[in-house]
Amino acid sequence: MSTPLTREAAAPAPVRPAELDADSWASVLTPRLAQFAAVARHEHVTRAAGELAVPQSTLSRAMVRLEADLGVELFARRGRTVSLTPAGRRFLGSVERALTSVEEAAESLRSDADPATGKVAFGFLHTLGSETVPALIRAFRADHPGVRFALVQNYGEAMLERLRAGDLDLCLTSPIPDAPDLVTRALDEQRLRLVVPEDHRLAGRRRVRLEEAAEEPFVTLEPGYGMRRIFETLCARAGFTPRIAFEGEEAETLRGLVAAGLGVSLLPPPTVLRPGVRELEVSSPRAVREIGVAWLDGHRDTPPVAAFKEFLLRRRGHLLA
Repeated sequence: MSTPLTREAAAPAPVRPAELDADSWASVLTPRLAQFAAVARHEHVTRAAGELAVPQSTLSRAMVRLEADLGVELFARRGRTVSLTPAGRRFLGSVERALTSVEEAAESLRSDADPATGKVAFGFLHTLGSETVPALIRAFRADHPGVRFALVQNYGEAMLERLRAGDLDLCLTSPIPDAPDLVTRALDEQRLRLVVPEDHRLAGRRRVRLEEAAEEPFVTLEPGYGMRRIFETLCARAGFTPRIAFEGEEAETLRGLVAAGLGVSLLPPPTVLRPGVRELEVSSPRAVREIGVAWLDGHRDTPPVAAFKEFLLRRRGHLLA
């Protein structure tokens, strides 16, 4: 009678991959990667099980199942002692890189949430970037010197999209959006100016009614900018539809076009007065833009984000530099 072969003496049986969806590889394999790396490092199932604080039998079954799922033998076994096959060594390199990447991502998230040294992703309008936002951050960092900022300048709609995508924690925007998925708070308002060339017929005036510029060509921001919507609303209140001569993406560029005599514009006040133009107060209609802060409803703040949000809310009424 022939004697059955032991596992050590027998030729290894071919391992057939289990039926798996391609989309499920990550979800199936991920829980076993750290177990595989531990067994590979110790070359001993019992010692690896002790490190992982799991039963040895559980770990053995997990490695057998991993090989079955992959359809590849990863280990050459001699009792509880194991060594990697060539396929196992190749797989180990990828597993170690994946585990290192997860570890680094987790450490980065923990670092960003640290109350003392964490990070705030903060968006704001271009017109607030030269003076208002630097002053805000300087004042906040007086009490939170280690907090880092990722700053994003953009127009309102683009910032709200990034807020919804999770790229931003908070943003300063205008007009203040009314959306069910966002929480907003009004912080301040900014008076707008009618900007005219220095040789314009209205340049000698200090204050004007917006309707007095009804026949003028306007240079203004492109559609999609919050300031463009405010401008069109104010013109409608003044009783006219503006004639648009030029559209741009940045307020100081528009001032340059005004200085060149190419039209007039309705803009927030500049940080530094520009030669070649006059900035006139608008007496009617009341020409202001409201600045507010927005964040995603239901989003849990990290400690540094919560601290900066509270700081902004305390600045209500005196946000603008």
